[in-house]
Amino acid sequence: MKKIAILTSGGDAPGMNNAVRAAALRALALGIEPYLVFYGYKGLVENNIKSLKELGINLNDYINVGGTFIFSARYPEFADENVRKIAKDNLDKLGIDALLVIGGDGSYKGAQRLHEMGVKTVALPGTIDNDIASSDFTIGYDTALNTITEAVDKIRDTARSHRRCILVETMGHGASDLALYSGIATGAEIIVTNDFKLTEDQIIERVEKLFTSKRKRAVIVMVSEFIFEDIHAIAKKIEEKTKISSRAVVLAHMQRGGHPSARERIDATRMGTNAVDFLNNGHSGIAVGIVKGFTTHTPILEALAQPGTRKDEISRRTIKYSELNSQVID
Repeated sequence: MKKIAILTSGGDAPGMNNAVRAAALRALALGIEPYLVFYGYKGLVENNIKSLKELGINLNDYINVGGTFIFSARYPEFADENVRKIAKDNLDKLGIDALLVIGGDGSYKGAQRLHEMGVKTVALPGTIDNDIASSDFTIGYDTALNTITEAVDKIRDTARSHRRCILVETMGHGASDLALYSGIATGAEIIVTNDFKLTEDQIIERVEKLFTSKRKRAVIVMVSEFIFEDIHAIAKKIEEKTKISSRAVVLAHMQRGGHPSARERIDATRMGTNAVDFLNNGHSGIAVGIVKGFTTHTPILEALAQPGTRKDEISRRTIKYSELNSQVID
C-alpha cells in the first residue's frame, strides 16, 4: 500500500482530529503517503483531495481542537451508484490504495458501498451519539458527555436558587446514552429516553410529587431529542398545572464542540493507528472499535446490523437511577 486517503463524514465530533492525526502519522511511519479528503464524501466526489505533504500542515496543531479540521458534510447523493463511481475514479486517478472513513452509521454505509466496488475501506466510529454497537464508545461521546454534565451542573445551580424545574434536552439521534448517563452523572431526578418514555402528564405528576413529598429545591428532567416536539411547551404546561417555576434548555450543537477529553484523544489515537495497520495488512470492509479495552475490528455490515442499544438494559438503568436520584432531599 502506497497511498491512503482519510475523510470525516456526517455530524462532527470531538476527537475526529485525533483520529485523523494518528492515522496520518501511522501511515507516514509505514512509508505510506497520507491524503486528506475535505468535506467528507462530497469532497471525494468533487476531488477535494490533497496530500498531507502538499498541504504542509502540522498535525499536532489540532491535537486539542474539537470538530474536524478537514471539514465534514452530509451528502445523501452518495447513495447513487453513479456518484460513487466518480469518487472511486478520483481515488484511482491519484493512485490511492485505501480509504479511512470516520463517521456514524450513514458514513459506514458509504464505506461499505465503496468496499463492494473494490475500494479498500476501514470505518471508525465518529459520533457523539454512541450508537455504533461494534465499539463500546464512539469518538466524540466521552467529550459530549462531559460537556453535558458541566452544563447541567450549572443549570442545577440556578434551578436551586429559584426552586425550579428545568428540562434539559440532549442529542442522541435515537440512542439513549447521552441522556441516561449524563442524567446519572448529574443526579437528574427524571430521565426520559427513547428506551424509557414518559408522557407529558407522567412528567408533570412526578415533578409535582418531587417538589411536595420529597421537598426538592430543584428538579432536573433529562430528555433525549426527538421524543417531544417542544420541551419549552412542556415546561410551560408544568408551570401552569403545578404553579412550580419551570424552564427548558435545549443544549443543541454545543454538545459537539469543545476540546476532546483525555480519554477521547487516547481512544481516537488508538483506533486511527490500528485502522491503518488493518488496511496495510490487507483488511477491508471492516469497522474498527474498542471493546472491553481492546482494539477490535468487525465487518461493517455486521456492525450496522447490531442493535445500537440493549433496550431492556437501558430501560432498567433509567428506572433504577431515576428512582435513586429522586430519593435525595436537598
